[in-house]
Amino acid sequence: MPTITLNKKVFEKLVGKELRLEELKDRISMLGTDLEKIDDDEIHVEIFPNRPDLLSEQGFARAFSSFIGVKTGLKDYKIIPSGEKVIIEGSVNKVRPYTACALIKNINLDDEKIKQIIQIQEKLHITYGRNRKKCAIGIYPLEKISFPITYLADEPKRIKFRPLESESEMNGLQIIEEHPVGKEYANLLKDKEKFPYFIDSNNEILSMPPIINSYNTGRVTTDTKDLFVECSGFNFKTLSKCLNMLVTALADMGGDIQSLELEYKKDLNDGKTSTKLTPNLEPEQIELDLDYINKRLGIKLTDSEAIKLLAKMGFGYNQNLKKILIPSYRSDILHQIDLVEDIAIAYGYENFKETIPNVSTIGEETKFEKFANKIREIMVGKQFIEVKNYHLSTSNDLVLKMGLEQETISLQNALGEHNNLRDSLIPCLMKTLTKNQHHEYPQNIFEIGKVFSKDTKTETGIVEAQHLAITLCHEKTDFTEIHQALDIISSQIGLELNIKETEHKSYIWGRVGNIILNDEKIGIIGELHPQVLDNWNLVMPVCCLEINLKKLLI
Repeated sequence: MPTITLNKKVFEKLVGKELRLEELKDRISMLGTDLEKIDDDEIHVEIFPNRPDLLSEQGFARAFSSFIGVKTGLKDYKIIPSGEKVIIEGSVNKVRPYTACALIKNINLDDEKIKQIIQIQEKLHITYGRNRKKCAIGIYPLEKISFPITYLADEPKRIKFRPLESESEMNGLQIIEEHPVGKEYANLLKDKEKFPYFIDSNNEILSMPPIINSYNTGRVTTDTKDLFVECSGFNFKTLSKCLNMLVTALADMGGDIQSLELEYKKDLNDGKTSTKLTPNLEPEQIELDLDYINKRLGIKLTDSEAIKLLAKMGFGYNQNLKKILIPSYRSDILHQIDLVEDIAIAYGYENFKETIPNVSTIGEETKFEKFANKIREIMVGKQFIEVKNYHLSTSNDLVLKMGLEQETISLQNALGEHNNLRDSLIPCLMKTLTKNQHHEYPQNIFEIGKVFSKDTKTETGIVEAQHLAITLCHEKTDFTEIHQALDIISSQIGLELNIKETEHKSYIWGRVGNIILNDEKIGIIGELHPQVLDNWNLVMPVCCLEINLKKLLI
């Protein structure tokens, strides 16, 4: 978790109250952060990942001041339209398609404030920005820039400017191959045909995100009075939240926030021109479910008490709509449970009374776990080897290698390529077989684990199921052998499982069927198609089955 260093004098001035040392230590720890140490001049605080808005001295002081009752409620920030424009060309759609921008005017910078700006930029890059992959930040002296600014992409060798910490001009390819910062973040642009960059109306390049700023137009000093701020990445909402964290912190340093018009020449969503205005500091709204909150906390708060506690955490309240107003820089409020957490912090964990439950229970395995363990014993008894795979896989493994054409359940803002929830265990078992071809055959393996499918009736839109999958892999395996494995399961659990012939792109025609229990399809069984084996680079035939285990538990 990231640790920020606060200037004690600046922090106390921002808070608006000076606390005794012991009280300061106690309240910082109770805010939901981890105090590391306080010395004469500095406060060192560890910030939990769910609160990136606390990663600046101003953001932390704002939250702390509200928490201790000095400046409670939703803080209001004014935005003045600048009348200036940033143009986003369609050329960035395949590399880094979105940006959110703002101006900060009339800010008096000194060495301490520049240090604070560098700290918040670095901390947001590492945490909220996932090392600049999800979000990258650029801050520039406005006096060196001419509007309109254009955000576009071009071939790396055609992008030429002098980057920070360089003595000479370099092109985009040289920057990621030779510059220290470029080499550190080269993976973010590696193999891209075009690199993104910002350029002003005088053809001065501002930066090449997410790598580095220009020496000429991207270096902030104590002489700088006005700033241009931009965030670039892949999700506009994510960038807007990051921008809000930045501009509110800069406003708390004394700057004035001005908005910019963003003209998307070819919006990624529909290919049409669209216009956005950033920053947007309007608070989001959420209903207050008091019954839910009281049930989770085990207390009996009234509406007014809950609203007052939320005010201590920086929230507002719309009396007409009866809704809680969420600060525009808060990225962690998604559900009522998030309000529960903030109310608990404001109420004070030390004020909750300890109680002993009046019901005595003895822990035991669930009925399903007992059943799953029985299946495991059956499979191990027949010389099958159990394996365990990750719930996340790639669309290539789940779909293409299995010879399918279907949508996958992908994660938002995933770090790696394994960014899809598996909807079947068989691709995972196939990967296990591929990785173990150097071992002797037969390789008869099984897995009991979770798979995921879409369901609009659930809160998350996703439903989980527990499946059993078996694969037989050796030179003589065939449909008869995998059918025998199914018969073993059927006889051991005392259920009649039938097979109904079907067609499936992953399997050989005529050697695949649905597994039926009481006229309901509960799984599939068959011999995998030679093309599927070739996709997995397997030379041995593979037969497999997969069953929804909970359908067997009747």
